Amino acid sequence: MRPILMGDIVAAARALREARDDDWPQHMTEMLYRAQIADKVVKRTGQPHRLWGNGCLMAAAFPTPKKPEPFLDDITYLVALRTVVDGLLQRKLRNLPQISAPAMDDPAT
Repeated sequence: MRPILMGDIVAAARALREARDDDWPQHMTEMLYRAQIADKVVKRTGQPHRLWGNGCLMAAAFPTPKKPEPFLDDITYLVALRTVVDGLLQRKLRNLPQISAPAMDDPAT
């Protein structure tokens, strides 16, 4: 998947707002999957995926959003933004290598 930009987060949140609230985590997972697959298609063929675009999250989210972007005082929009960021964090944390804590010297000795 291509690097995430702020426009990607906004597009994904707008797409989530058009789905049922209880489906948002699943929709977010599906958008991330579509972006990842589309990016692989671009890398392999040099052409965008015919349905999911060029591998950015924004392309994977559209054409779902049809309503204009709401203002940030819209609680539903804020929760949608949080859902997007949570999905991105979960994906990132899953892909991090396991790092063990460094051994610490006992300051008492």
